[in-house]
Parts: sequence; C-alpha cells; structure tokens
Amino acid sequence: MTSTGPTDMVRTGGEPKAVTTGETAEVTAEVTAAMAAGATAGAPQSAGIRPGAPPGTGRPRGRVPDRPPANPAGLRELPPPLRLATKAAAASLVLISLLHVAFVFLHVAPANQISQRYARPIQSWIYPFFEQNWRLFAPEPESAVPQISVRAASTAPDGSRQVGGWLDLTAIDNADVRHSVFPSHTAQNMLRRAWSGYLDTHGNSDTPSSERAAMWQEYLRNIAAERVAANRHGAFTAIQLRVRTAPVAGLDATGHPLATPSSAVNTRFLPWWKASTHDH
Repeated sequence: MTSTGPTDMVRTGGEPKAVTTGETAEVTAEVTAAMAAGATAGAPQSAGIRPGAPPGTGRPRGRVPDRPPANPAGLRELPPPLRLATKAAAASLVLISLLHVAFVFLHVAPANQISQRYARPIQSWIYPFFEQNWRLFAPEPESAVPQISVRAASTAPDGSRQVGGWLDLTAIDNADVRHSVFPSHTAQNMLRRAWSGYLDTHGNSDTPSSERAAMWQEYLRNIAAERVAANRHGAFTAIQLRVRTAPVAGLDATGHPLATPSSAVNTRFLPWWKASTHDH
C-alpha cells in the first residue's frame, strides 16, 4: 500500500493498522469525545447543570428554598386606638425615666442655680423612696450606728394601760441580712433611712415643723407599727421608739472592733404615737 503522507501505527480491534496523520487526528478527536461522554455519564450531575459547562455558570433547576417569613408589622397590625395607647405609654415611660435621672442627678450634684431653683419639686420626687445617701463628689459615709427599738401599749379590759417589752428592730434587720444570700433593700435601708429622715427634719425636737417633717414622722411610725404587728401577737393602741446612737467602733491591731464606752452612746426616747394593727 502506498501512503500519501506520514503514517502512524494505531491498534484497532487488537491489530496494528497504519493510518495517515489526518486520520490520526480524526481518531484522536473521536477517542477524546468518547472519553468525555463516558466520564459525564458515570459521574453524578448537579441538578440543572449542563454537561461540559464551565464551573459556576449553571443554575439549579430544583426548588429554591423559601426565604424565612418577614417579621410581622408590629404596631401597624394593631387597631388604631391600641396602637395610639401603646405609643403614648412608651413615650410616658421614656419621659418619666429621663425625669427621674435628671432629678437624681440634681439631688446628688453640688448645689447650683438649677437645683436651688427647683429644690421643692426635686425634694418632692426624691423623698422618701428615692433618697440618695451620697453626693456626686463628696460621699458621706455613716459615722454613727443607730439601734432602734420599739414597744407597744394596749388597753386592758379594765381600762388600764399595758406596756410590752422592747423589740429590737435593728437586730431583726441585721439578722435578715446576715442569714440571706440575697438580702433585700428593705431589710438593709428602710428603717435606717426613715430614722435619718426623721432626724434631719426634726433635729432635737419631736414636733414636726413642716409638711415634710410630718411625712417623715408618719413614715417612721408606720414602719414601726408594721414591725410590731408582724412580730407580736395581739392588738395595740400606741407605740414608742427608743434610739441608741453609738459612733462607729474602730478596730484594734488584730482587726477586732474596739469597745464603745457607755458615755459615747446617746439614748433618745420618742413620744408615744397612736397606732394600731390597721395603720400599716
């Protein structure tokens, strides 16, 4: 056989056969196409991806996952009256919060023109529930420790007056604080702050000279009456408070508190106040 160009030997059907260069190129192309088709058929195809397409160009033909539902419209879904009431309540809370922060700041800040001009509304807001026993730049630690006790009087059937023993309210509060993992603000400060407010407004006199002084007296009386009713059984018609004030004891070299001399303890008896189990 005469060949018209360079020849190559290829194996077809198990026997070598001479082919021309052009025939070799055709055979090579057919073999490459067959191999590509077999690889495509044997490998799993991604859903919706065309065979032989460049990576990243195909789009999935399957079901696209649904997006999570949008957040509800919130206030827009409420009826107009309820929506208006909700907005008004939110605005009121924000306004009250800002007003409270401003009043507390003016109360604890050094005296200035604003705090002096609005002293009455500031004090009406702060006392007695939000009183602050500190100052912004000059803290005032306690220098004396008051021990407050109360006793109650009742009327006997024959009309005579019976006076009970002293009930140490400070010791009860201290026990509640020591034996509680999370002591309440009431057990720590209510009685002490009531006495401090009474002392600031009355001084050495037990007669109130202003509405604020009368308010502190009633506040202290109600606390004492409530404690008596909670710890003593039976009705009573009047109560009396005894306050023993001693300076804060120092510590010796070993860290133990020093004994307070009896001459340094000031004992004050308040007058009898009308009260009963219905006053709290």
